[in-house]
Amino acid sequence: MARKVTIFTGQWADMPFEELCKKMSQMGYDGLEIACWGDHLDAFKAAEDMDYVNEKKAILEKYGLTCWALGNHLAGQCVGDLYDKRLDGFAPADMAGNPEKIRQWGIDYTMAAAKAAKNMGCKVVTGFMGSPIWKYWYSFPQTSQEMVDAGFDEIVTLWTPILQEYEKNGIKFALEVHPTEIAFDYYTTKKLFQKFNNCDTLGINFDPSHLLWQGMEPHMLIRDFPDKIYHVHMKDVAVTLDGRTGILGSHIEFGDARRGWNFRSLGHGDVNFEEIIRALNDIDYSGPLSVEWEDSGMEREFGAKEACEFVKTVDFAPSTIAFDDAIKTD
Repeated sequence: MARKVTIFTGQWADMPFEELCKKMSQMGYDGLEIACWGDHLDAFKAAEDMDYVNEKKAILEKYGLTCWALGNHLAGQCVGDLYDKRLDGFAPADMAGNPEKIRQWGIDYTMAAAKAAKNMGCKVVTGFMGSPIWKYWYSFPQTSQEMVDAGFDEIVTLWTPILQEYEKNGIKFALEVHPTEIAFDYYTTKKLFQKFNNCDTLGINFDPSHLLWQGMEPHMLIRDFPDKIYHVHMKDVAVTLDGRTGILGSHIEFGDARRGWNFRSLGHGDVNFEEIIRALNDIDYSGPLSVEWEDSGMEREFGAKEACEFVKTVDFAPSTIAFDDAIKTD
């Protein structure tokens, strides 16, 4: 069982779609997790214009690639976030400074992504949901449990109609458990699923990097939520606490060696990918392994090619027999 190796195109959105497809095909990728921004995919157009969809599919086919998922991280963030001016960079420029318009655009675009995914022939949209309570994470000034519950309830109110649209189109939404999201670690993920009454449409885009630097064992999320792993990001991170650095990052940009942790190209960090593959085998996950390439210290085309080869090396199928069957006697 060789899982398909794909790459998330979000970090390559500066590159025209056909140029990207050509490069990724040459590097050995099987397909793409296509970002719904830049030249790569306009969810509004892909939801309504089959000529546009067919043009994208023709480019994929030309280079022997397949669309395995859509990534809707930016618009999804606009749905649930407590507004600040950073969201202006995610939404259309003419909405800058208008929280209501930005949120409505996020809702409309995220709904369109469900139909776009259906038209593109994939079954999963990955992304973010935002959070109205992320700034409460430290609980000072004091944060009551009622305030936390109200934040989760707001996400349920905002996202229930969206998830209904996904269900109608036969598409799963896979939340990337990630800082700034309503579910950013183990227990917030558990609480989110409880709040949504374990809605089958809502699952996880598993990304180990965001869990590891927080101090978790990433593969435990796979083992404890086996029915919710709808998509997998392959992404590495190095934690380099030296007595001066801390996991909160010190307001220092990614890539700076003074940070307590940094994303790394696959195989150059601290993620135990063998445990992840074993856990995925145990839950019978047969979906793609999608490289999310982020490493400010490495040239990205070198890194993406190496990452593709790395995933093919670390992935393995589960055994079909017990190893000691051969020594049994009749």
